[in-house]
Amino acid sequence: MGRRRQPEIKLRLLDACTDYALEHGLPDRLEPLACAAGTSARMLIYHFGTRDALLRAVLGHARQRQLDTFGALLRARPDEPYTTTLNNAWTSMTGPDGQPFLQMFGQLRESSVQQLWPDFRRTATTDWLGPLADGLRSIGREELATLVLAVIRGLLMDLDATADTTRTDRAFHHFLGTLDRQNGGERSPARRASERASGRRR
Repeated sequence: MGRRRQPEIKLRLLDACTDYALEHGLPDRLEPLACAAGTSARMLIYHFGTRDALLRAVLGHARQRQLDTFGALLRARPDEPYTTTLNNAWTSMTGPDGQPFLQMFGQLRESSVQQLWPDFRRTATTDWLGPLADGLRSIGREELATLVLAVIRGLLMDLDATADTTRTDRAFHHFLGTLDRQNGGERSPARRASERASGRRR
């Protein structure tokens, strides 16, 4: 009779492998993950079955962390205009907290990694529509969820390609100002926060 797998050990290994992959990217070999997890490649295969199964588990685990973190940031707050919420979420997504996720999931655009999660592009869209619609409902504009998501994703791709933080920040802040004006705002708290954030990043 073989040993019974222990879920708590598997989760600990997955956490360690995910931490490594978020910091360094998905490796080609198991050895860096095994070293980071304090175990051997053989034990990783024992718990996860194959290298690709482990990498898929790492991607899924990292994605859940991202959804938990940024889903909370996108949640409407009763004492805060939603455009301010969006501004704060953007600052976090494009800052040190968000960069590891952007880099990891950016790898999924490469053909060699894309096969690990073929449906990722669709999932990466549908995952965020609900939280955005819920947040925008607080200002009566839930129908703008697709537009807001398209702007965010487009600017994130721009930022990834150019590393031009100042220009992409300015573009997003301009977009938030448009939302403010549509909802009767005039130099709203979101716009003032955007201006301050833009000044800090220069």
